Amino acid sequence: MESFEEVYQKYLKEVYCFLLRLSGDREIAEELTQQTFAIAFEKLENFRGECKLSVWLCQIAKHEYYAWTKKQKRYANKLDENHADQGEDLLNGIINQENGQIIRKILHDLQEPYKEVFMLRVMGEVSYRDIGQLFSKSESWARVTYYRAKKMIVEKMGGAGNDEM
Repeated sequence: MESFEEVYQKYLKEVYCFLLRLSGDREIAEELTQQTFAIAFEKLENFRGECKLSVWLCQIAKHEYYAWTKKQKRYANKLDENHADQGEDLLNGIINQENGQIIRKILHDLQEPYKEVFMLRVMGEVSYRDIGQLFSKSESWARVTYYRAKKMIVEKMGGAGNDEM
């Protein structure tokens, strides 16, 4: 068996790239890569060799990423702090000002599948998994489609505040 330092040097880039593809964020990928190797160090004696070491490390990385996303959801679903926070604040501000008519107009003008995914998620409180199944797509597709719909709505709401609607 290789020393842990050799394992770290050999698989660092592969695990980092895997996490970067999952998260889309360099800082998150770096943090989770470090966590992955810390866990791997603690559990290296449990590695049975039934799969390649790189696969085992990426499985740990995947579980760490999923744990991270669950944690983020618990803390106000802040995956993209710069854009999502601003969007949520703007969205909440408009809702709190009882501008429901603007929201209905924006939703009415929104293209499919964005309109339906957004309405299912927000108004129907349907899970991403179930939305994906409804459209015969993946859970990831549902998440991305919802995020894009929300972004479109927030942009149009920002325009509405500037008398563009």
